[in-house]
Formats: sequence, structure tokens, C-alpha cells
Amino acid sequence: QVQLMESGGGSVQAGGSLRLSCPASGYDTYCLAWFRQAPGRQREGVAAIVTDGSTRYSDSARGRFTISKDNADNTLYLQMNTLKLEDTAMYYCAAHGYNSNSRKWAGCDFGYWGQGTQVTVFS
Repeated sequence: QVQLMESGGGSVQAGGSLRLSCPASGYDTYCLAWFRQAPGRQREGVAAIVTDGSTRYSDSARGRFTISKDNADNTLYLQMNTLKLEDTAMYYCAAHGYNSNSRKWAGCDFGYWGQGTQVTVFS
């Protein structure tokens, strides 16, 4: 059974940084990703590690966010720098899976989701 548990969210002033963590267990060797959902908006992909180990980023995240994975403890990270007001959202860790809850992004189907961690950027 896939288990994902995000942490590291919080409130930060614009221009600041946050690091999100997601210990993951039970997932296969395929894709892992971070998504986010702001109020009134659809959930969108932010960053992913895909099947060959390479990374993918949304246009808004590229150059500011870095996704990484610690293979020793199976923890997925998202380092977020130079945060902007528009980065305010609930951030979700996601693992590969195909089911009624899955969403396709960066060439992968993500069907397993954590509960989310809130990131709020203020001016």
C-alpha cells in the first residue's frame, strides 16, 4: 500500500524559501511528483522525477524549485526558493498509479496522493 505524508509547509514572506518533505513507502519504481492546488483552481503539476530519473518542472517552478529524492530513506523533497504570492497553494506529494483518482502529467499517471501541506506566501 502506497503511503505518502507531506510536511514542511507554512507561511513565508515573498522571496523566502521553504523545503517540503514527503516520506514515501509502498510505491513502485516509477514516477514521483509534487502537485499544488490553489483555491478555485485545478490541481497542477509542479515538479516530477520520471521513470529514467530525470526531472520535469512546470514553467512557473523551473529555476526556482528543485525536486529531489533521498534513496536511503525514500523521502521526496521540494526545495522552493524565491517564493511568490502566486505560489500560495496546498501542495501534494504524488506517486505513480492508475486509478479513478489518477492524473497524468510529465508523461506519468499519478494515482496516489498525500493529504497535502499548505504553503502561504505573503507580501
